[in-house]
Order: sequence, then structure tokens, then C-alpha cells
Amino acid sequence: MVETADVVVIGGGIAGASVGYELAATRRVVLLEADRALARHSTARSAATYIPGHGVPEVRALIAASGPRFAALAAELGAPPLLSRRAVLHVALDAEGERVLAADLAEQAGEPAAPRPLEPGEAERRCPALAPGAVRAAAVVEEAADIDTEALHQAYVRGLRARGGRVRSAAPVRAVDRTADGWRVRAGADLVVDCAEVVDAAGAWADEVAGLAGVPRVGLRPLRRTIAVVAVPDPARLRGPDPVLPMVCEAAERFYFKAETTAAGPALLCSPGDETPVDPHDARPDELDVATALERVEAATGLGLRSVRTSWAGLRSFVADRRPVVGAWGEHPGFWFFAAQGGFGIESSPALAAFGAAVITGAPVPVDVPVAASALLPDRLARAARPAPRT
Repeated sequence: MVETADVVVIGGGIAGASVGYELAATRRVVLLEADRALARHSTARSAATYIPGHGVPEVRALIAASGPRFAALAAELGAPPLLSRRAVLHVALDAEGERVLAADLAEQAGEPAAPRPLEPGEAERRCPALAPGAVRAAAVVEEAADIDTEALHQAYVRGLRARGGRVRSAAPVRAVDRTADGWRVRAGADLVVDCAEVVDAAGAWADEVAGLAGVPRVGLRPLRRTIAVVAVPDPARLRGPDPVLPMVCEAAERFYFKAETTAAGPALLCSPGDETPVDPHDARPDELDVATALERVEAATGLGLRSVRTSWAGLRSFVADRRPVVGAWGEHPGFWFFAAQGGFGIESSPALAAFGAAVITGAPVPVDVPVAASALLPDRLARAARPAPRT
């Protein structure tokens, strides 16, 4: 049997679920996910943190615009609070970190969500996990927060279904063919959907999906990022003046850590900030990257970190300019990219999904999202795009 829809959204992670929800307000939407469970890859493996003031300018604008939208979404979708406050400290431990931090502060001067300078001693007071005297320069983002990513994703899926959208899991896309009226998408063993438009929200696999459709790729680069949860021998070092210990990000992005409460006791969630180029796949942590995370965080804290409780890896996908790709190639209307969301897809999802739905439907971009519709179109990447062979 052939199903019909106005829009097929390919990808069931936060990108597909969020833009699918927004589109379902005015369109008949079918969302396709290759795995049996939704959001198994990047969405489920993020650091789950909302940090205003990082990324390229367009990304910073999307993250800032998403802040108020999280509360509105929770109310709209009947979800629990999606953000819980946790300040973020950007710390420089050497000359390179000082240089990067100074440049970031100068670039963001005057922006409402910019990090503000903080005395090194104050940074160490607020996060006693840092070794005394380790910090040479610091800045703080007070508006940062942890994100309940599972609740956010489930709320989007619930909202999509409530608006009449259909979700088909265990449905890997096998073919995307143009028809006289739009597209025919074949997925899974026998699912066929005829639709007017396709939205490619397949994360690290977005270029692979474009290839199936005979659409030029955007030059997506999946990069592996590793996270480990490590036991802390002295839990007292995780108690500071703030109710929740701030997250710490090294200024040159060579590591980050934040305190976690686990069934086995207090721990640190750590990452070496790795970006290893890989092909799209179900990522697994590399032992060397886990060891690097421990080494770098231990050097900054002196906590005696040794015991890794668990570790995982996810894929962060970027194009060359590190902006998301939202829109269609000028010569390939009706096939829309909603991809290249790097490590900011979850924290920017409320604004980015509303922005994407506006671009796809031809509606005005929401007034609270100060990004021009033309800024994220794939045409800007023409020189870097690769041919899309039919498969």
C-alpha cells in the first residue's frame, strides 16, 4: 500500500522530530526513522547542555532565541521543565587558552548572552573541583542550563502525533525518486510514501540521503565526540557555593566536565573535546580518547581520576562554515536539507525548528529568531558540494 503525505521527514532524532512537529501545524507529515527506536545516535549521546554564547554568530543567535522558547514548548506540549540552571565556566589554563578566551570575549562584546569575564580565583571558588592556581583567565555564562533531552524529544514526538503526524520506525530509506507531483520514498521492507516534499533531517547520514535522491551533497563532515563518566574519589570537591556545580569548558575546547549524580555515587562527565573525522556509523568510544579525557581533566583538577564507569561516543556533523544547512538547492526544489547541526542541535532546536519550518513553507522567519532565511541555504556551499551519484 502507498501512503501519501505533504512532507516526508527523514530522521527521527531531535532534528527530524522538532522540524516535523513544526511542519505538522500546517502539513500532513510522515517521519521516517531507520532504527526501531528514535533518537539512538547523536540526540541520546550529547552532553545535554544549553550554553548561550558559543559557536559562529548564526548559531549563537539560534541558541539565544531558543532560551525563552524552551519554557513555551514545555507549556505547549505538556512537558516537565526542560531546562535546569547550571552555570558554565570557560577557563584558560595556558597561553593558548588565554588567547582564545580573549578573542571570544572580544567577538561577542555587546551580545546579550555573551560570557562575562570572571577572576580566576572566583572561578576556582565557584568550582572547587579545579586545582588551586590552575586557572589563568576565566569567563562565566550564568544563563546556561542542563537540558532534559529525553523529555524534549518525547514532547516533540508527542506533539507531532497530536497534530496528525505519523511516525514510522524501523524504516531505513532505500530510494527517493522524483515523480510528476513530487517524490516517492521507499523505506523498510515495503513502505512507500508519495509526497510533495522531502526534508532531509538524517544527521550524519544527510548526505547519504541526498545521494539517494540524486541531489548534490552539502559536504557534511561527521566528527566523533567521546564522553566518559568517571568516579570521583573525593566528592567534597564537587560541592561549591552554587546549588549545582558549574560545568567547566576549557577555553580552547580541549576538554569539558560537569558533575553528575549516578547510582554508584558522585561522578564527573568528561570529554576531551575530540573531533575525529569518520564515516556515518553507530559511533563507539576510542580507548585513547577516553584516556585523553581523564588526563586533561585530571591535570586541571588533581581529583585523582582513575575509574571509568561508562563511556560512549556520538557524531557531530558540520559543513565547512559550521553553520547549519536549512533549505533546498536552487536547482533542486522540494528536497530540503535540515542538517549540519554539529554539537548545537539540541540547545538550538526550538528556534531552529521554527526557522526551518518557515523556510520550508515559505512563511516569514519568526521575529524572535534574528537569522536571515538566506543565511543557511545550501547554495552558499556550492564550491564544496560533492556530486550525488545515484545508488
